[in-house]
Amino acid sequence: MAAVITINLPLAKKLVPPRRASSKKGDNGTVLVAGGSRFYHGAPVFTSMAALRAGTDLVYTAVPRSIITEVRCFSPALIALPLPDDKLTVGAANRLAAMLPKKSDAAAVGMGMSIAGPEAIIVLVRKLKERGTKILLDASALVPEILPEIASTNTVVTPHAGEYKRLFGEDPGKDEKERIANVTANAKKYGITILLKGPTDIVSDGKSTGINRTHNCAMTVGGTGDVLAGITAGLMCKVPPFEAALLAVYFNGLAGNLAFNRVGLHMTSADLLEDLPVAMKRFDVIIK
Repeated sequence: MAAVITINLPLAKKLVPPRRASSKKGDNGTVLVAGGSRFYHGAPVFTSMAALRAGTDLVYTAVPRSIITEVRCFSPALIALPLPDDKLTVGAANRLAAMLPKKSDAAAVGMGMSIAGPEAIIVLVRKLKERGTKILLDASALVPEILPEIASTNTVVTPHAGEYKRLFGEDPGKDEKERIANVTANAKKYGITILLKGPTDIVSDGKSTGINRTHNCAMTVGGTGDVLAGITAGLMCKVPPFEAALLAVYFNGLAGNLAFNRVGLHMTSADLLEDLPVAMKRFDVIIK
């Protein structure tokens, strides 16, 4: 196995893409976020706001019509698209594809989402692939039936240990060494990028593998994974999936540490969003 990279400040500075001073709206990424349900309206909001805070120009947030008002009220920065059903159905997936703008660089799918059946997520993924959109799958979108659809694509999956077992049919491993080997093997087998969340985050595309230890014990609060998905999707607009995922876990951790320094064990994921621009600002580079 090749050497395992540990993401740190010098490597992050090397990997972060610069922004052109002459760039216009859309040049720095357009992201679709599809998620949410009657019980979980906050998840797609955290993901969408994180994508914007990560430097994305435009974010479209597709949620069930039953929660569209709550999502729109959170921020005028969100472009909210209403879906007809509380669960993602084949019909809702087709409807969403018809509503999308011509250009969607990346899509984050699954956060807080209820899915009627695997065929619904398969249809949506197929539609996004037809557009050349890079895809991130999280939470309820991580079902084993999706693996043939995303094999050998620019897809990132972001499971925790339980979701990993559901998706791949096996535990990721008991210790760090075992987890690194397992994640690397499955990433290579399916030709995707895997971001396994945990005490040590493990990221692999089967060719390169990296780890992240930048976070703290207050980040067990709900929504931190949704923020991570948004950062990753935003960065996927600009850099390859492996680099996007590796940078995202690092920036998510930096923001979490800033929030921890402010409020200790009392942070929420809204604190994470507040500190994300501060965490990322030191890496900003503007070129002519």
